Amino acid sequence: MGGSKTKRVVLLGLLVSQALILSIVESWIPMPTPVPGIKLGLANIVTLIGIVYFSPLEVFIIVFVRTLLASIFTGGPTVFLFSLAGGFLSSAVMILMYHKMRSIFSLAGISIAGAFFHNVGQLAVASLLMKDTAVFAYLPILTVSALVMGAVTGLTASVVVKYLNKTNVMNK
Repeated sequence: MGGSKTKRVVLLGLLVSQALILSIVESWIPMPTPVPGIKLGLANIVTLIGIVYFSPLEVFIIVFVRTLLASIFTGGPTVFLFSLAGGFLSSAVMILMYHKMRSIFSLAGISIAGAFFHNVGQLAVASLLMKDTAVFAYLPILTVSALVMGAVTGLTASVVVKYLNKTNVMNK
C-alpha cells in the first residue's frame, strides 16, 4: 500500500474499528450449537483485508487491538486469552499462505485454513488451562464449522478487496 504514513495509520484504525464492530455484533448472535466455541468469525473478513494491504506486523496489531477491545467490551481476561491465541495463530497461517501460496489458494481457501487454526489455537489454550487434551475431541466438529464459515468470510473478503481495488482507496 502506498500513501502517507498518516493515511496508513488512519486506514489501520478504520480496520480495527470495523473488526471491533463485527466482533461485538457477532457476540450478540446466538449460535444454536451444542459445541462451545463455534462462531461466525466475522472479524476475519477484516483480518484478510489487512493481509492483502498491510504488512504482517500491521495485521498482528489489528488483531491484537481488536481482540483487546472486544474482550473489554464483551468478555474478560479469559476471553482475551482464547481470542488472542486463536487470532494470532490463524493470522500467522493466513499471512504465510497469502504471501507464499496465493497462486494456489484463494482468499476463501486461506480463510478456511485461518478458521481451522483459530480453533486449534483456542483448543490449545483450553487444553493448557484445563490440563487436559480431551478438548481436542471437539476439533472434528469445529473443523466443519471452519470450512463453512471460513469459506463465507473468505468469499466476503474477496468481494470487498475487489471493490477496494476498483476504488483505489488502499492505493494498491
